[in-house]
Amino acid sequence: MSFREGDLAHEPKSGIKTIHGNGNGNGNGNLSNSRAVCRVCDRMFREPKILPCLHTFCADCIRQIEPFSVLGADRRRPWSGDEGLGRSPIPLTVLCPACDSEVDLPSSGVDGLTTDHLALDEVFMETLLLEDSVLCDLCSDSDAGKRCEVCCVNLCDFCSQAHRRQKRTSSHSIHSLDDLKSQGRLSRPVLCSLHPGQELRLFCDPCDLAVCLECAAAFHRDHQCSPTHDVINQHGDRIRELVSGSLRPRLGRLEEALRRVEISQEALKTRTDSLASEIRAFARSYASAVEAHCCSLLRTLEELRLQRRNQLNLQSVQLQQALSDARGSVEFAERLLTCGSEAEILSAKGVTMRRLMSLLECGYDPHPATVGNDNGSSMYFLPQESAGQVDSFPMVGVLHARTVDPSKCTIQGEGVQQGVVSERGEFSLVCKDSAGEPMGKGGDPVLVSIVHKDRKDCVVEATVVDNSDGSYAVSYTPMEPGSYSVWVCVQAQHVKGSPFVLTVKSKFRHHHGIFHCCSFCSSGGAKEARCGCTGTMPGGFQGCGHGHKGHPGKPHWSCCGSVVEASECVRTLGPGSPRGRVRTVEL
Repeated sequence: MSFREGDLAHEPKSGIKTIHGNGNGNGNGNLSNSRAVCRVCDRMFREPKILPCLHTFCADCIRQIEPFSVLGADRRRPWSGDEGLGRSPIPLTVLCPACDSEVDLPSSGVDGLTTDHLALDEVFMETLLLEDSVLCDLCSDSDAGKRCEVCCVNLCDFCSQAHRRQKRTSSHSIHSLDDLKSQGRLSRPVLCSLHPGQELRLFCDPCDLAVCLECAAAFHRDHQCSPTHDVINQHGDRIRELVSGSLRPRLGRLEEALRRVEISQEALKTRTDSLASEIRAFARSYASAVEAHCCSLLRTLEELRLQRRNQLNLQSVQLQQALSDARGSVEFAERLLTCGSEAEILSAKGVTMRRLMSLLECGYDPHPATVGNDNGSSMYFLPQESAGQVDSFPMVGVLHARTVDPSKCTIQGEGVQQGVVSERGEFSLVCKDSAGEPMGKGGDPVLVSIVHKDRKDCVVEATVVDNSDGSYAVSYTPMEPGSYSVWVCVQAQHVKGSPFVLTVKSKFRHHHGIFHCCSFCSSGGAKEARCGCTGTMPGGFQGCGHGHKGHPGKPHWSCCGSVVEASECVRTLGPGSPRGRVRTVEL
């Protein structure tokens, strides 16, 4: 009986079971050798094929892999039956399920891949090891104790003797199943897939292919074919040279590199764990410091509350006493005036007047702006402001309880002293506390009043913008020239220097004439030309000339007579001015 590759996968012999499993000893059988299992289907190999990346899978499993790319426009599978339609199979690229490499299948498809005979040996050996009792493949009546390596059949003693007596199978190698099991590996001859029963004993060098005698005579007649035992050393040494001389050292380097990476991974994990512990400890310490800072702020707030409460209580007692004194005196005086006779009024006049005058002169008469304003609005919390350190940790968040002191507030900017008609003037107010430190916050009541000193009905509206940092921007636009009184008050009290004097001037007047030496020269001798100066020319000419009466003796503006070239025009247009009647001719 002959055996061809794939018989085990498609038509199992009697006495040999097709065993499935997942390679881990699970499934329909206890597989002890994972090299006999396909990594795709988790079953023992059926027609194992070697991909170009040297990973082995069942032929059917490879056919089920989706194409990664097709070398051509037609995406038909090479095993879809195109050969029978007269079309050539299409080369295909797939991804290896084991290493994820891109591998190109031959043009003949999966069938053109090399068969993995070592995997078949592993499958046969695994089958033998898993079977406690194997039936004879020929008679199926007795337990098999031997196996023909050529035919790959299990034989009982009787069938084994008959197998040796047949001329066609008398030269086959028959071994004991127990011996094969004890060897741990099944070694069998590799048979030709085209000529059953013919062993691959020759190697065609041009085709780089192992062939049988019939193949050599039929298909490789003109090729150089040598016995396998003659060329095995040559080709085996080449493989051995590649493995030992190049790949083995690379394996060592790769293993060393991998070991270093694994060491680095362990070191990284150790380091990150250590840092995580440090971070947790830091967070706990920081949280403790923040809690301590919070408690400190709350204690300070409570102290401020008690202090402000005591101040308000004292103010309340003073006001109650003053109110009681004033009410009693007023009630007595009104009752005296209402119910008393003339003699009674005059009789009590002295003591009543002394009491009333005493209340007016020495009595407690608070200003409404200064009473009851300590309601806690001056206390505020700045969460972003630095608060120093607590246990070497930087803290933020400061509790402020300062109040503005108008006598310490300052005014900045020229706009509080000088202004120009119809032009916007600006200055800024910086509020400070009693220590002269900027408040750092806004919200204070600021009042700015700008009134003309001579015309009380001339009031300039001022705009106050709170910058929310303790400073206030003040802007105004006067419409009349003159002196103004500027009041700047905070919390109904004048700031330092208030009221200020603001001087508002008219707009800058530009010259309408020319800057020349005299009208006669600049006009080309025109006798009718006139200049803003009072000079005249001899001969009754109306213009002015060099060095004559009224001439300034230097270049000047023809419109106003000013000798400063970069100056404001001082021409007076009023009817009472002598220059108001002078006609200036622009030359």
